[in-house]
Amino acid sequence: MTTADAWSVKPATALLVLADGSVIEGEGLGAIGEAVGEVCFNTAITGYQEILTDPSYSGQIITFTFPHIGNVGANDEDVETVDMAAETGVLGCVLRASITDPANYRSATHLDVWLKARGLIGISGVDTRALTKLIREKGMPHAVIAHNPDGVFDIEALKAKAAAWAGLEGLDLAKDVTTKETHGWTETPWVWNAGYGAADKAEFNVVALDFGVKRNILRLLSDAGCKVTVMPASASADDILAQRPDGVFLSNGPGDPAATGEYAAKTIRKVVDAGIPTFGICLGHQMLALALGAKTVKMHQGHHGANHPVHDFTTGKVEITSMNHGFAVDTDTLPENVEETHRSLFDGTNCGLRVKDKPAFSVQYHPEASPGPRDSHYLFERFTELMREHKAQA
Repeated sequence: MTTADAWSVKPATALLVLADGSVIEGEGLGAIGEAVGEVCFNTAITGYQEILTDPSYSGQIITFTFPHIGNVGANDEDVETVDMAAETGVLGCVLRASITDPANYRSATHLDVWLKARGLIGISGVDTRALTKLIREKGMPHAVIAHNPDGVFDIEALKAKAAAWAGLEGLDLAKDVTTKETHGWTETPWVWNAGYGAADKAEFNVVALDFGVKRNILRLLSDAGCKVTVMPASASADDILAQRPDGVFLSNGPGDPAATGEYAAKTIRKVVDAGIPTFGICLGHQMLALALGAKTVKMHQGHHGANHPVHDFTTGKVEITSMNHGFAVDTDTLPENVEETHRSLFDGTNCGLRVKDKPAFSVQYHPEASPGPRDSHYLFERFTELMREHKAQA
């Protein structure tokens, strides 16, 4: 290598082009190509593989604030996507540091190889602190993430594509990530040195309405004594009630809740009116709120991370939670028979509700903790207790 070669500047092999015309250069990784979506930031310091396989991130490009992503590799056990044939999901990721060789006994492959296999585009070498600050100040931008090993890009075309994208508002993305067919679920949570288990008996019959459900939610339901039947987001109330459920679970998912609510809210309202114990998480929380007559709003920067403090008014405690949402329930629109049960201590947004005259409740955050703290596992017990009381009264 000559001195000139040593000092030469290599062309950028990846770009993040924002709708305002800003161009961020970096080193490409993962799949080759381009994708347009909304850029958000996630503050979790662990669990990047679970984050990158969470269907709730459909239509989004994730900026990791933690600089070292990929250093523990990837494996087949930490995937959260249930429907591996889903048409969409996370679009790409933005990293500060280059991916190092994996150093973890559970690693099966390098993250770069794993990203390629999943068709996810990545860019490293980005000042993610500056990008996060931009999002906090101006909101989540529309952008195109592009990767070309040759470093050749039509920047003006990428700018135009980013500027032309309409955004997530009005998009029903649950239809793209939901299961296509009704199926059962028996897998239980991961145990060190043993892996995942399988439930062999159940006390409750639960229908999980899938808007983009995560595996660990289903595992915790199964572990709580539930025989779980997963049904598509478009399932009718008659289809659900035909299963004779002891309870109905409303899952997390992506997109604008108002758009998904166009067909799901009426279904959920019929389930609640029938007196079936109902529990919702994330998009499921928003779906329950819409079914009850409340409204949702688009957030400025959203909540994405595993360190969000939430006040639980039902216990008086503060729990640290995992969150991933860009829309929120408008507390001021909750009807009189619905009370707020949880509230974010970061910005005061609604994080939980309970119906006063029906056995139905929901939370905005992710109590399954994948990734994240386990402060909120009690909510699954709260759900089973509602079902137990309902069965005793039947």
